[in-house]
Amino acid sequence: MSGAGEMKAQAPRDEIEARAAEFLQRRRFWGWSAEDDAALESWLSQSVLNRVAYLRLEAGLDRIERLAALAPAESKQARAPLLPMMLRIAAVLGVVALAGAAAANYFLRPHDRVFSTPLGGHETVSFADGSEIELNTATSLRARMTTEERIVWLDRGEAFFHIKHDPLHPFVVMVGDHRVTDLGTEFLVRRSPRKLEVTVVQGQVSLDTPDGLSRSHAVLLTPGDVATASAGKVSVATATTRDLANELSWRHGVLVFDNATLGDAAAEFNRYNREKLIVSDPAAASMTIVGTFRTSDMILFAHAARDALGLSIAAKGDDIVISSRH
Repeated sequence: MSGAGEMKAQAPRDEIEARAAEFLQRRRFWGWSAEDDAALESWLSQSVLNRVAYLRLEAGLDRIERLAALAPAESKQARAPLLPMMLRIAAVLGVVALAGAAAANYFLRPHDRVFSTPLGGHETVSFADGSEIELNTATSLRARMTTEERIVWLDRGEAFFHIKHDPLHPFVVMVGDHRVTDLGTEFLVRRSPRKLEVTVVQGQVSLDTPDGLSRSHAVLLTPGDVATASAGKVSVATATTRDLANELSWRHGVLVFDNATLGDAAAEFNRYNREKLIVSDPAAASMTIVGTFRTSDMILFAHAARDALGLSIAAKGDDIVISSRH
């Protein structure tokens, strides 16, 4: 994988969302003419991100109106004048659809589904629209797949998404305070405690932070792009076809190491096994190794490291300790 590349510049997210809110507010609450309709169609055709912002905001307002309709009569009367104000607030804060991560998690619905895999687990989930999500080890996600919206919350772990693209109903993955929007077909999302990684295999993906606070642009990712988001920053690197194949090798039950450090290789094995590989000293951890191993082949890996790198291995309870020979 090459070093971090330049992010692909897009129009500012808050500018796109403010424009979308302006169109929607005029359409819902003010007069709307044929000229307005033509202007909206022209703006939507300029960018996929324009269309995504408008459709999300429209869907969010629909949800607010449906919630208002379920409220008691006196509450409806008090709330109705607030709808235009709420839309303006959404535009000012840059909150798309008023139904971002917080709202979507708050208004849980009976048809929301939860999927998870145990340590070392692997599961493929199929949906009626033809989309599939492949869950890696120790992964948990929630999915809301309806005729109106397609949204997933990745709470932990790693998942490969093969999405049936629908520009009218964008597929969205929420990961903490980041949002991944599918503009194509295949991508990988990995969530760890300190960072988020998004790898695009086919199509395009938009990565942004719909929290109303960040002023950063959306990052548009294309095939081979690997975005890493951590500490409020996003960097983009380019992966080769070989890099991508290695990164997705878990889908076939194996781990591929191509000059990986022993420390990194051990950490990957530890994601799949209850027993752990412990590399006890920095000298051993910095050595590199090449090979393909099944995710459960910890003992085989330890023996390969011992024989190829001249290291020592020892059992410590159920764990395996790898160290330099002294």
